[in-house]
Amino acid sequence: MTDLTIRTATTADAESLHALISGHQREGHLLPRSLDEVRRHSGRFIVCDVDGEITACAELAPLSAEVAEVRSLVVGRHFRRVGLAARLVGELRQRAKAAGYETLCAFTHDARFFVRQNFSIVPHLWLPEKIATDCVTCPLFRTCQQYAMVMALSDVARFSAPAKVRRFSVA
Repeated sequence: MTDLTIRTATTADAESLHALISGHQREGHLLPRSLDEVRRHSGRFIVCDVDGEITACAELAPLSAEVAEVRSLVVGRHFRRVGLAARLVGELRQRAKAAGYETLCAFTHDARFFVRQNFSIVPHLWLPEKIATDCVTCPLFRTCQQYAMVMALSDVARFSAPAKVRRFSVA
């Protein structure tokens, strides 16, 4: 059995975060992040730390005073299917609510996970903050085929994260 800690990332975690994110880019549709960008925004990330190793991460990125985005949600290959992604999203949901955001959004090529987390699919135009902040400079603008997902944070009390992370075995 292994103990897992969810904590806020530090600048000292930037290289590990970048490696985790970069490794996931090769597997899926995650947009590239430079090491400098990850280092600058490291305090916006939460990480799953297992025995000093960062095994999963997610960023709470502000898009406006009302809207924040779940960004760079990654779970390392050997730590999948134990609920870490859901736990990270639950933690970001709580942090976004506490910070005064009204809406949490995510952009994904596969909406199923976020639907299970009680997000809804909406037209991209419903998130002009994201379009203005990121989409217009993206080479895939208007052709990315991602789903825009949103959750009203007024619903957070009904969908709060579990109080304790369960223990799991590392194979």
